[in-house]
Order: sequence, then C-alpha cells, then structure tokens
Amino acid sequence: MTNAGQSGYEARQLIRAGRHTGQTSGMAPGFVQANLAIIPAAQANDFLRFCVLNPKPCPLIGHSEPGDWRLPALGRDIDIRTDLPSYRVWRDGKIATETDDITSYWRDDLVAFLLGCSFSFEAPLLEAGLTLHHHELGTDVPVYRTSIPTAQAGPFHGPMVVSMRSFKPADAIRAVQITSRMPGVHGAPVHIGLPESIGIQDLDRPDYGSPVPVPAGELPVFWACGITPQAVVEAAGLEFCITHTPAHMLVTDLRIADLSVL
Repeated sequence: MTNAGQSGYEARQLIRAGRHTGQTSGMAPGFVQANLAIIPAAQANDFLRFCVLNPKPCPLIGHSEPGDWRLPALGRDIDIRTDLPSYRVWRDGKIATETDDITSYWRDDLVAFLLGCSFSFEAPLLEAGLTLHHHELGTDVPVYRTSIPTAQAGPFHGPMVVSMRSFKPADAIRAVQITSRMPGVHGAPVHIGLPESIGIQDLDRPDYGSPVPVPAGELPVFWACGITPQAVVEAAGLEFCITHTPAHMLVTDLRIADLSVL
C-alpha cells in the first residue's frame, strides 16, 4: 500500500486524472495528508473557531479565501475541486451524494479548510519498525464515534471521532512518543485501551473505515480524527457543505518533518 519516492504533486496528478480512485493511506510517504471541510462563508468563522477550540481532532493546516479553490501554501497547482479521490456533498446534515469531482457544486462563497490527517504519521511509525495491521490487510483504518464531546462554536458541536491502530504495549509507548511530536497531524493518542470508557461498544463495528481485529496481547490505541467535522456537520444539520469521503484525503506538498516538533 506504500508508494516510496512518490511526491505529493505526483499523487495529486494521479488522482486528478482518475488513475487513483481509492483511499490515500500509503501514498507519498513523508508528505502531509489532509482532511477536508468546505464551509459556506456565513458559517466559516464559526468553523474556524471550532478548529481553534478543538485542535486534537481539527488541527488546521490551511484554508482558502472564499470562492478560491487554490491552496498554493499547501502545494503546487492544487485544485481542491478535483484533487481528492472522493468527496461527500452534505445537505441539511445528511450525505446527499458522493463524487470524485465537485466542480459543479462549487460556489463563490465556499471556504475550504484543511486539517492534518493521521495517515501522515503512518510513515514514521513504519520507519520505526511498528506494524500497522490495516496496511497488512489492505483495508481502511477503523474509525469510531466516541462519547468524548467537542467544544461548541456557533452551530458546530458533536462527538469526537477517533481512528484506531493496535500495538503491543512497548510499541504503543513508542507510537505515543513518535506521534506526540506531530501536533499538526493530531499528535499523541487521546486514549489507550478500554474502548468502552470512551463510548465504543464494539471494535468490530467501526462507524467509518473497515474492521481490523486487535490481536491477542495488543492494545487498541486511539487518535483524534479529522472525520470529526462530519459528525459535527450531521449534529448541526448544516444546510450545505462538502467534505472528503473518509480515507480519501488531499495529499499536500508539505513534509511531515515540517510540522514536527522536537
């Protein structure tokens, strides 16, 4: 599932041309991937405040000007309307359709927000010798709604969403150490073990992504996830917005090392 040596620009060109239509985990290792939330300007300031109040699930790495589909600070020749493999169009808090091109839905009042994604720290975990079971299985990472509330901003409120990867205890400690240096892509986990204590009743039934069994002797480790805005949009009943389809990200030209802290 990895594409060693591939750049963010090369990944986007494949996606724009329709030559890559699946999930983006493993694409362009070392480059930052981003979750997407496109919000009408009337609610954009509230969404920006929501990101500031909830930096773990919503680490903001960039946003556009109203009506502008370009994001030059994040990568060469980005067109946010075409450069993700799949989008969700939402109306009144419900998914109206999924599509690989949102050009026909674009409006002059739309603001694109890009949030760091945990796919970005998978390459450093692999480089440290840790095993990622969803890579071995060729599936999406499992993602769950939790009972952890987010801080409300205007109409935006709802549960935190988390992604899960499991490790042996010593490897879980190493994963915490590695990801804690990357706050721009969710940083350290928000929870380890005991999924029921954060409202997850059955690990075999994720709300998004694919089920990935936790082997005996391993601990489930949960990171805040950039799908949180989709749960929030649903809770708020937002009249219109566009997001990425889970696991189908924007691959940027930013390097994960540029967002890391010592």
